[in-house]
Amino acid sequence: MTNDGLLDRLCGPTDLRALSAGQLSALATEIRRRLIAEVSRRGGHLGPNLGVVELTIALHRCFDSPRDAIVWDTGHQSYVHKMLTGRQDRFDVLRTADGLSGYPSRSESPHDLVENSHASTALSYADGLAKGFRLSGADRRVVAVVGDGALTGGMCWEALNNISHARHPIVVVLNDNGRSYAPTAGVLASHLAALRTGAAGSNLFETLGFQYLGPVDGHDLPAIEEVLCAARSCDVPVLVHCVTRKGLGYGPAEADEADCMHTVRPSRGRERSDSGLRNTSASPPSGPAWTEAFGQELLDIGTRDPRVVAITAAMLRPTGLLPFAQAFPDRIYDVGIAEQHAVTSAAGLAMAGMKPVVAVYSTFLNRAFDQVLMDVALHRLPVTFALDRCGITGVDGPSHHGMWDVAMLGQVPGMRLAAPRDAVRLRQLLNEAVADQRGPTAVRYPAGRAPEEIPAFGSVGSADLLTPPETKCEVLLIGAGALATSVLGAAAKLRAEGVSAAVADPRWIVPVDPALTRAAANYRLVVTVEDNAAFGGFGDVFARSLRASRCPTTLLTLALGDGFAAARERADLHRRHGLDAEGITKQVLVEFARTKRTPQSRGSDTDRTLPDIRRAAEPDMGLLVRRR
Repeated sequence: MTNDGLLDRLCGPTDLRALSAGQLSALATEIRRRLIAEVSRRGGHLGPNLGVVELTIALHRCFDSPRDAIVWDTGHQSYVHKMLTGRQDRFDVLRTADGLSGYPSRSESPHDLVENSHASTALSYADGLAKGFRLSGADRRVVAVVGDGALTGGMCWEALNNISHARHPIVVVLNDNGRSYAPTAGVLASHLAALRTGAAGSNLFETLGFQYLGPVDGHDLPAIEEVLCAARSCDVPVLVHCVTRKGLGYGPAEADEADCMHTVRPSRGRERSDSGLRNTSASPPSGPAWTEAFGQELLDIGTRDPRVVAITAAMLRPTGLLPFAQAFPDRIYDVGIAEQHAVTSAAGLAMAGMKPVVAVYSTFLNRAFDQVLMDVALHRLPVTFALDRCGITGVDGPSHHGMWDVAMLGQVPGMRLAAPRDAVRLRQLLNEAVADQRGPTAVRYPAGRAPEEIPAFGSVGSADLLTPPETKCEVLLIGAGALATSVLGAAAKLRAEGVSAAVADPRWIVPVDPALTRAAANYRLVVTVEDNAAFGGFGDVFARSLRASRCPTTLLTLALGDGFAAARERADLHRRHGLDAEGITKQVLVEFARTKRTPQSRGSDTDRTLPDIRRAAEPDMGLLVRRR
């Protein structure tokens, strides 16, 4: 086999073992060229994958995947793994609908085992896999690849404790590049640095019962292969300390002090947000980025009140906290990938008289529900949660959509949850949340850029009216948060169909303002629209409010359908779930016609579907429609 076009001629990992040293070096260079070209074009995780090229080659030469289980923690660094397992010809559709996922995907390949893309889980998977293989008598090895950033997460230490105790021969490959997004936080980073330089007086991993191999240069293929083969022959848990450089081989990434081009925007096409996700709101947005608006307003609040402090779980820049950190370095706490600790530490700060703001992606707050419930809410502590990337986030897929926070936080006693419709309301609601000292608060907002300011024509309690008052409106549309734009579009379409509809923005979606519930009694049909899972969402909260007030008004709840939402652009998923202006209009017209034929009832809630509205091509995307 010549050195020209080696990558495209590989059929799978087995072919790697026939390559010479010179060919392997040429292959590594070719992989980096392909990564730079395709990830720059499509967007995605560039720096992390440039840093694991040689490591991934060595893993697939030393272990027999998929017979040997290789588990990638987080999975954003699995692009090279995909190339070496037969998917290199599909990188032109990386991170696209029906293309290659940006994370491991079990539907793509038997080489992919774990696809949840939440950090610090690989070691626990490895523990269970090794136990299962032993019980079944299978002669299969287990390898867990975990970064030093992910190692700051508590689950890793729970797993290390159990792996060492069980004594199964798991190989833990520590990909130590000194970073997650930013440099790794905490004393662990200092210990790893001492291990790298030989200055450590002791070895934590050996103390925990692991055989320690390294540190080894993760870009020296012969060296890393030798160590991995030695690890494979061990009959006890072993940790291979592999030192890599994030962004290696691409000058701009190596020179990027912020995050070594952790994620990049596409080189062409529509603009993406700072997360690398394409901005696809229902109408062309022209306001500031949601994240930037939050960060600037928190800085202003912190300037006025020295008790305000901010906490992040290894995501200082992505959550917009950099300006606050630069202005108040003694009031910002990066706890590493440790959301549970972040929340309970915030509880302690609140007990000490501070006003903590925890900035986190919505999907990652799922990991700390017990802490929100028992450590914050039980003590009625005034902790504010700033939930970025709520609702549909785009092509990063099911594990990144922030579609469960309303259901999760809605059952927390004393929790108040706000959903701003534009950047102006984000600033207002953030101020209201931080000022509320009665208990926990949260403000949820999506990825991308906010729309232009949407003015109010009046108010009902704490809710805003977004349409001029009309005397004979029969439909009330209540849009939660950033879906107000689509709801207003639907109201205009309904008027064109002869149905007058008022539009309200609740601002605070949990709990429901009683004034808004009373106002609902004046309409034949009330429709709630939300970018969230239906069960336990805003529609359910509003239904409970109607039941409590014995209001007979028919309620139609429009939300994301059952199950996990796919990896598609935000506007595309909204359309498929009927949450764009056209989809909302169609469903409201059907339900409104039904209410005109059927006397209003005070009966119990029932679930029903509208199959004539569902798109036959997407049966798994069916809408959950609930009426009262």
